[in-house]
Amino acid sequence: MRYSEFHHLILNNIYVTPLRVSLTTTSLHSLRFSLRNTWKLFVCLFVCLFVCQRKEEEEEKEERKERKGGEEERVSHQHERTVSVCNVNVCLPKEVTIIDPAGNIYYYWLFIITIPVMYNWTLIIARACFEELQADYLIFWFFLDFLFDSLYLCDMMFRTRTGYLDQGLLVKDQVKLRQCYINSFQFKLDLVSMVPTDLLYLVLGTSYPEVRLNKLLRFNRMLEFFQRTETRTNFPNALRISNLVLYIVIIIHWNACLYFSFSKAIGGKYAYSMYWSTLTLTTIGETPPPVENSEYFFVVTDFLVGVLIFATIVGNVGSMITNMNAARADFQARIDAIKQYMTFRKVTVDLEKRVIKWFDFLWTNKKAVDEREVLKFLPDKLRAEIAINVHLDTLKKVRIFADCEAGLLVELVLKLRPQVYSPGDYICRKGDIGREMYIIKEGKLAVVADDGVTQYVVLSDGSYFGEISILAIKGSKAGNRRTANIRSIGYSDLFCLSKDDLMEALTEYPDAKALLEEKGRQILMKDGLLDLEVAAQGPDPKEMEEKVERMTDALDVLQTRYARLFAQQEAGHTVHDHAPSPAQPISCLH
Repeated sequence: MRYSEFHHLILNNIYVTPLRVSLTTTSLHSLRFSLRNTWKLFVCLFVCLFVCQRKEEEEEKEERKERKGGEEERVSHQHERTVSVCNVNVCLPKEVTIIDPAGNIYYYWLFIITIPVMYNWTLIIARACFEELQADYLIFWFFLDFLFDSLYLCDMMFRTRTGYLDQGLLVKDQVKLRQCYINSFQFKLDLVSMVPTDLLYLVLGTSYPEVRLNKLLRFNRMLEFFQRTETRTNFPNALRISNLVLYIVIIIHWNACLYFSFSKAIGGKYAYSMYWSTLTLTTIGETPPPVENSEYFFVVTDFLVGVLIFATIVGNVGSMITNMNAARADFQARIDAIKQYMTFRKVTVDLEKRVIKWFDFLWTNKKAVDEREVLKFLPDKLRAEIAINVHLDTLKKVRIFADCEAGLLVELVLKLRPQVYSPGDYICRKGDIGREMYIIKEGKLAVVADDGVTQYVVLSDGSYFGEISILAIKGSKAGNRRTANIRSIGYSDLFCLSKDDLMEALTEYPDAKALLEEKGRQILMKDGLLDLEVAAQGPDPKEMEEKVERMTDALDVLQTRYARLFAQQEAGHTVHDHAPSPAQPISCLH
C-alpha cells in the first residue's frame, strides 16, 4: 500500500467512526468506547506511518542503484523522466506533487489551519474555567475537537508535501521532503500536539478539558499566516493594528478566565494582600483608603516607589520588544515603501508578485542583512579578517586569481558585493558591456539561447563568469561585450566584482596586474578568442588616454589632500603665534 493510499484510509477510519459513535449517543459508555477506538487508531496510525516510510525509503534506494548501474529500461515511467541538455541524458530524481511555500495554495492552507489554532487558544481555557460551558455543550465540543484534530493531522501530511529551497531551487524529491520535515524541530511540536490526551477523560472525567493544552503548540502556524498576510496586503499598518488588538483580546480573555477560576479559591489574607500590593505598585489604584497615620506614610511611599518601578518595567519591556522586532520592522518598512511606489507607478501585477516573492525569499533565508552596513563600524583589520574568513575561499576558485598575492586578494575580498536574483532573472545578455564579473555562491544559472528556453549548460556553486571582460585585454575578439545569455534558474546568491573596483585595487599591485593580463591572454588563446596581430601591436591610444586620465584624477586628489594639510598647518601656526606665553602678563594684552 502506497503512502497516499494509506493516508486516505486512515483519515476515513480515524475520525469518521468515532464521530458517528459520539454523535449518536450521549452516554458515557459510548464516549469511552469512542475514545478507546481513537487510541487504537492513533497507535496504528504512527506505526503504519513508520512502516510505510521505511518501505518507500528502501524502494528509493533500489531505484537509485538501478539508475547508477546504467540500465536502459527504468523501473517506472510515472516516477522518472529524462531530459537532454547539451546532448547529455540526465536522469532526474523522482518527483511528486508538492506545495510551493510561496504560492497561493500554501497561503490558503495557512488560513484554514489558523481556524483550529484560534479555536484551541480561545475555547480550551474557557471550557476549563467555566464548568457550565463544558457540561452543557459536551457533544458539540467533542465534535469540534475531533474535526480540528483531523485538520491538525492533515497539516502534518501537508507539511510532508511542502517544498523547500535548496541551491535556490524547489526540492521535489519525496524522501527529501519527508526527511526535512521529520528532522525539524517543528515536527516534534506537531507530534506532541497530536498526542491523544483526550483519553485522560476516561480517568479524570469530562470536566477537565485542560488535558488538551498540548493543542496550543501549533500557534506558530497562526503567526506565519499573519506574517505572510502582512507581506501580501496593501494595508500593512491596518493589519498590524488588527493583530495587536487580537493579541490583547486573547490576553484579556485568558486573564478573565483564570481570574474567575482563581476567585473561587481566594479567601486567604496573603492573597488579598498580594492583590493590594500589585495594584499599588503598578499605580493602578482603586485600593482601600488608609486609616492610620502610619498607613498614609506607607501608601505615599508605595506610590512613589510604584511610579519608579512601573516606569522601569515599561521602559525595559518597550526597549526589549523594539530590539526584538527591529530587523523585521526595518525590513517591513522597505517592503511598504516599494509597495507604495509600485502602486503609485501602476506596476503590473506579475512584476509586483515577483518583487514581493523576492523580498519574501530574502527574509526567509536570512539574506535581508546588508553586510556593508553591519561591518562598517568595525576597524579595517577586523573587517578584513571577517571578509577573508567568509569570502576568500570563494575568490580563490576564480582561476585568474589563483596565484595572486595575498594582499591583492584581501583588497578584492573587501570589494565583493552580494546580489540575489529571482527565478528567470537575466544576469547578463549577449552583447551587453561587461562591467562586472560574478561568482556563484549558491544557486544554479543557465547559459541559454536567444529564445530564453534552450539551455546549453548549467552553472552551479563555485562557478564564475565575466572575468575576462573586466580586464579589457587587448586583442580580445569579444572586446568587453558579453558573449552569452545567463539566466537564473531558481533563487541565486552571487558575488559581484566591478571593473572599477578591480582596477582600483590593481593600482597598488602593478606586478599582479601584469600577471592577471598574461593569464587572461593565455585563456583567450586557449579558447581561440585572441587576435594575435592586434595583441602584438603597440599600446592602444584609447588605453593610454584612459591611463593618463586616471593618473590625472589621482594627481588632483593628491593635490587636494596636500592643500588641505597645508591649510591646517598654516592655521595651527597662526594660532600658536597669537597665543600668549605663560610668563607674559595678562595686562599687556590690552
